[in-house]
Amino acid sequence: MHVVAGVLRDSQGRVLIAQRPAGKHLAGLWEFPGGKCEDGELPIDALARELREELGVVVESARPLIAVPHAYPEQRILLDVWQVSSHSGIVLARENQKLAWAEVEDLARIEMPPADRPAVTALRLSDRYLITPPLPPEETDTVVRGIERACRKGVRLIQLRLPGWPSDRLARVARTARNLCRDYGAQLLLNGDWKLAAVLGLDGVHLPAAIAATLTQRPLPADRWVGVSCHDAGELAQAVRIGADFATLGPVFPTPSHEDAPTLGWEGFAELVEATTLPVYALGGMEIDDVDAAQVSGAQGIAAIRALWDV
Repeated sequence: MHVVAGVLRDSQGRVLIAQRPAGKHLAGLWEFPGGKCEDGELPIDALARELREELGVVVESARPLIAVPHAYPEQRILLDVWQVSSHSGIVLARENQKLAWAEVEDLARIEMPPADRPAVTALRLSDRYLITPPLPPEETDTVVRGIERACRKGVRLIQLRLPGWPSDRLARVARTARNLCRDYGAQLLLNGDWKLAAVLGLDGVHLPAAIAATLTQRPLPADRWVGVSCHDAGELAQAVRIGADFATLGPVFPTPSHEDAPTLGWEGFAELVEATTLPVYALGGMEIDDVDAAQVSGAQGIAAIRALWDV
């Protein structure tokens, strides 16, 4: 069953949620408003119809956020969630449903159907994910300056990836970067070492596929991010199994460091993303202008070194 849902925001940035009525599947849980696609109906048309019928609003513009395949005991669904960027009309409970406006960060603590959870994660994540370049240990100041430059340009999710650095020097630069990111409202993840990330109070960890393959559960609690680098369907499935929050997937296009590596292209990327429940960043050969193309292909956004380091 194909279900569409819309994310509507008020002037304060809060998100509209509706409570499922008594007598229905998952009664009492809160969800993004929407409903079933009719046979032959385009998702955007179904979204406009459902929000008009349920809320009395007219959708003027919207873009896909995430499509989540989910198997409930009763049925399998595809939850197709859209961000409504512009609408007209006053929100009304036209079906006598209970409505509420919630802060995005509060959604994680609200009881919602399992299929809605990845959409909550997607709402909390940025559309740009910076990975720091592999600089030598003596370039500490360069790392800090680069992170601050990216933060000033609006990057809000950063992976500190400094292979080969001594642990003491890595810890020092991570603390400095952590404090800097907090000043800008950005979040800092450490590549690979979740124990050090926890000790330093960072916002999470990003796991290489080889490390994720050795785990049976997420290595950090739910209030910290766990990302996984993926290259194929098997690695995406493993990321889901261990309870990761999101993944990067690539390479989509050739990169300067791996010019001859096999690439997915947008078509291959979209095919893999369609089968997973995770928000996924497109990685490999990305430019800053690729955010829209990535999202059209089902991505959360782009992950990049060069394109975001040099903003």
